[in-house]
This record gives sequence, structure tokens and C-alpha cells, in this order.
Amino acid sequence: MYKTTLTPQLLAQYFDHTQLRAYAESSDFIKLCEESMNYGFKMVAINSAPVKLCKSILKDSAVHVGAAIGFPLGQTSIAVKKFETLEAIEDGADEIDYVINITQLKEKNYAYIEREMAEIIEICRMKGRISKVIFENCYLTRQEKEELCRIAINIRPDFIKTSTGFGTGGATAEDITLMKSIVKDEIQVKASGGIRTLEDALKMIDLGVTRIGSTASVSIVEELKRFN
Repeated sequence: MYKTTLTPQLLAQYFDHTQLRAYAESSDFIKLCEESMNYGFKMVAINSAPVKLCKSILKDSAVHVGAAIGFPLGQTSIAVKKFETLEAIEDGADEIDYVINITQLKEKNYAYIEREMAEIIEICRMKGRISKVIFENCYLTRQEKEELCRIAINIRPDFIKTSTGFGTGGATAEDITLMKSIVKDEIQVKASGGIRTLEDALKMIDLGVTRIGSTASVSIVEELKRFN
């Protein structure tokens, strides 16, 4: 058993409880919100279309609504991502997780990546919303990850995030260590993708992440309850 001093209540506050499947129905979002309120998760992580529904369920709770923007490929224009961000915020989103344009990063168009980040984060800042930048590390070289971290230090989103959970890989200890070594405590790090057990979650927390995106949030907290 991986040791921790965290209580189930404190552990729950790390989680962005996730429902991003294309075939999710209204009943799935209702269940997601109810579980989040019951367990005290920090946020529900959803695509932008069901934001209004989830906000209506969660409006009297402390659980945030988080909208995924340009998800999961990141292959829409800056203008489209900005529109989606604004619409999600108007619909009630408290937090924005957007996917970078990986093609532009691969082509070393760092000015594009910086402008995209700056314009989306500025909207979040002006509207008082929490911002997260999704790297999708499974497709990136070490140099590309480092460059993204350096751009993030310039722009200052609230979080940088490892993955969508829809790529070929998710959060790894190596990636978290690299990201933290560059941004230190200036920007928070969110681990997402493949975190399905209590041991997975606690390892990420020990490495310094302050948020975890997972579809297994309930079972992870229940696993801790069995040891408390």
C-alpha cells in the first residue's frame, strides 16, 4: 500500500471528475455531477456542449464546471478556440482546459503557440476563470515539452496539463518531473490520462501535481476509504 496522510475528503479535492466520451448521454452527466457533489471533487471535466446542463445541476454546490476546448485534437483555429472558450464561459464554465495546436508546435511555430496561449488565457483572466493548457505529451519530444513550459512561464496560465486522455499515452512520472523542473511553483501542473488507482494518484501528488483528471475518481477515493 502506498502511504499517505491524506484523508478521502482531501484527496477528492485533487480530482477533476471526467466524462468526455463522445457517446455520453444526459444521464451520464447527471451521474457525474451527483458523484462530484457527493464526494467533493473539485471539478467536472466535460466537453463544452453539456456545460449548461452541468452548471444547472451544480449551481448551488462548490464543484466547478470545466469545459474542454479544441478537444481532443487541438486542430481548430485560434479564433474558433476563443469563440468556444467565450461560449463555454457564458454557459457557466468556471474553468477552461484547452488543447494546443500540436501541428504548429511540431513545425516549430512557437510564435503561433504563444499567441494562441496568450489570447485564450487572457479571456480566462478577464472573465475570472481558471485556465489549463493541455500539452498532449505522448506526441511530443522532450524539447517540445520544454519549449511549451517556457512559453507557459511567459503567459502564466493557472495550470499546464499532461494529456487529454484520448492520445496514445497519459500522465507519466517522467513528464511530471520534467514539467515541474521548469515551471517550479510558478504554474500548477495537472496530471491526466491513465490514472486509475490510488497508487497512481498518490504518486502524481507526491511529484507535485495539484489536480488530477480521471474517470476513476470514485473508485480511487473509495480505495483510500478502505485503508482509513
